[in-house]
Amino acid sequence: MTAPTAITGARIFDGDLWHENRALLIGNGKVAAIAALGDVPADARIVPMDGLSLVPGFIDIQVNGGGGVLLNEQPDVEGIRTICAAHARFGTTALLPTLITDSREVTATTIAAGLAAREARVPGFLGLHLEGPHLSVARKGAHDPAFIRPMEQADLDRIVAARRGLDVLLTTLAPENATNDQIGALHAAGVTVSLGHSDSGYETAAAAVEAGARMMTHLFNAMSQLGNREPGMVGAALDLGHLNAGLIADGYHVHPVSIGAALRAKRGPGRIFLVTDAMSPIGTDMTSFFLNGREIFREGGRLTLADGTLAGADIDMASCVRYMRDTVGVELEEALRMASLYPAEAIGMTGRKGRLTHGHDADFAVIDGGVNVVATWIGGMPVFTA
Repeated sequence: MTAPTAITGARIFDGDLWHENRALLIGNGKVAAIAALGDVPADARIVPMDGLSLVPGFIDIQVNGGGGVLLNEQPDVEGIRTICAAHARFGTTALLPTLITDSREVTATTIAAGLAAREARVPGFLGLHLEGPHLSVARKGAHDPAFIRPMEQADLDRIVAARRGLDVLLTTLAPENATNDQIGALHAAGVTVSLGHSDSGYETAAAAVEAGARMMTHLFNAMSQLGNREPGMVGAALDLGHLNAGLIADGYHVHPVSIGAALRAKRGPGRIFLVTDAMSPIGTDMTSFFLNGREIFREGGRLTLADGTLAGADIDMASCVRYMRDTVGVELEEALRMASLYPAEAIGMTGRKGRLTHGHDADFAVIDGGVNVVATWIGGMPVFTA
């Protein structure tokens, strides 16, 4: 039996509480215990992390790219590997590479790449997020309207088949372009259905939730807004307790006052959690890139099409946590949960991810007091050291 690893000298946040003067014990890629220093096994491999903090690894379920790779442009195992490695530098230990609306052929190729990435055990790969093509043209954002279309039986069959080979499969759709029967079939097959890029009203969204939708994609963006006579998709996300909602906390997609109001208004048990919606420039000095043949420009922390439309985000998860703490005013512990525990809840992975307690995957970020990532471990192994 392999000797355990003991991480010592660091404060440990298990997802609920901080532990001082304790060691994180790791065995076979899992958390064995948070133990008193006197209980560390004599044969343990000691890894000192004095003066730092261990926190559950970040889980990002909307990641379009990173490290110079956009999934749409390189839908293969090496592309997925590059994206995962790029985000590991910023504390993300599990992610869903996200395909932005594209052709049937690119979608099929991406699914095949996801299945191959799972087989290859790519560190950090958790599954896929298919964002589209069954969206609303009226709320398309940066999605190419040439590819947007209603869901057909062949699309449904492909997604259900893909779910059988993936730990997690998330799809974003608009109720305008998918029926409640289709949403129900996806839910029954274990697919996480997220509502997004939709101009639907509250009642339509509520019916989709009744059918099995359980998430809302990038709250406030590319959706009907909360109004005095029509609550819209935003109102549905906040009022319907079964819905979890992703949030891009970069200072451009949502105003901090709106974020604070949403956090106070959200009805449970559903949560608001963090996503990056990151594109290929993360971890690089790129100033532009292409999506579906259209150039996207990077300037001042924003990514936009030539007409100024926001096109994904130029932010990593550690930066989102800092923004929530420093600008929105959320306690650090809650910001950390928004980046780890709550996304794990949203995709049904709390048995493995989101906490540092016995039996959970030994996925964690090592951070300093400024929430800068010093190291990242996945499955009990270091994958990044600053």
